[in-house]
Amino acid sequence: MSLRNCLRKTHLQKTHRAVVNNFFQCRFYAASAKPATPAQKPTVQPKSSCPADTVLPGLNYLKNQPPVLALPDEEYPPWLWTVLLPKELEDDGPGGRKERMERRKENKQRIRERNFMSTQ
Repeated sequence: MSLRNCLRKTHLQKTHRAVVNNFFQCRFYAASAKPATPAQKPTVQPKSSCPADTVLPGLNYLKNQPPVLALPDEEYPPWLWTVLLPKELEDDGPGGRKERMERRKENKQRIRERNFMSTQ
């Protein structure tokens, strides 16, 4: 058995387990849902990966221009530090946006698994 086939086999076993586990999950909704109060998380601003006044190669694509230097963390807008965080959708009940997005994600994964199985 080649390494590729071995990796495929272990991937199939893992995805099969995930599909079986998701199949047996049930969802029940309360008669009257109270909106959950989100816990206030302390907003800690992460530090950038390079210190201030570091030359950033590859960003200066115009000729005869001075090199691009990194700014101190305080000079960047606050939204910049949240760009890479995952989106957190609020649970707005059955048929809501969060549920639709989760369903789409599950359907895409199911299609990927089916397509993978059809190539075997």
